[in-house]
Amino acid sequence: MPRRFDAVISDIDGCLSPEASEPFDTPALAQLAEHNRLAYERGDRPVVTLCSGRPEPFVEAMCRLLGNRSLPAVAENGVWLFHPAANGWDRDPAIRPEHLRAVQDAAAWVETELGPLGVVMQPGKAASLSLWHPDAAYLRSLEGRVREAFGREGWPLRVSMTWFYINCDLEFVSKATGVRRLVEAAGLSRERLAGIGDTPSDEAIAAGVSWFACPANADERLKARADYVSPRREVEGVLDILEHLPR
Repeated sequence: MPRRFDAVISDIDGCLSPEASEPFDTPALAQLAEHNRLAYERGDRPVVTLCSGRPEPFVEAMCRLLGNRSLPAVAENGVWLFHPAANGWDRDPAIRPEHLRAVQDAAAWVETELGPLGVVMQPGKAASLSLWHPDAAYLRSLEGRVREAFGREGWPLRVSMTWFYINCDLEFVSKATGVRRLVEAAGLSRERLAGIGDTPSDEAIAAGVSWFACPANADERLKARADYVSPRREVEGVLDILEHLPR
């Protein structure tokens, strides 16, 4: 049977894996890898690719785990595209040296002002910052302070809170710009794309596809945007969503 969609663009944290440090559900991920294997072998279902705030090496490893051999994947909230077929990476060309310097200056401020409070930065990011603290509620209380400091210094960084991180991204780079670059690089069309997400930042995925779904653990604000909400959580929810894709 011909497939309705050519690709499914999925977030990682909260969809394919827990955002915290619990182990992967490897049997479920193996089922997802089998889905991708059959997508390539039979052409009767869409290939699952990724759009995540995670650093590029994490996204690259997940692509390999899931057997995505051809479709670009978005990493670091739009900073990078990983190209599995070419084993290559490209950074958003709008990011210039002065933007990288601003990120470095912001990182130095975080290290000086928030480091003594127990805040650390997620390793591996090139043009953004993700701040973490073992007490997520306490971290959330610092969000306004971070936003105020960045505005005062003129650093062009957008500040937003996920379940466990404060993300600080260049204002002109996002999952939305990443999805647009993915679509252009792969020669895809919005009409033949589906998406999966769990937090408000994944509205950018929803806006770039023609059909969107959420696992049961998704933010209620995003569920209101979805065409389908799975009764299952995280990767089990993603597997259920793939079963409910319109044919």
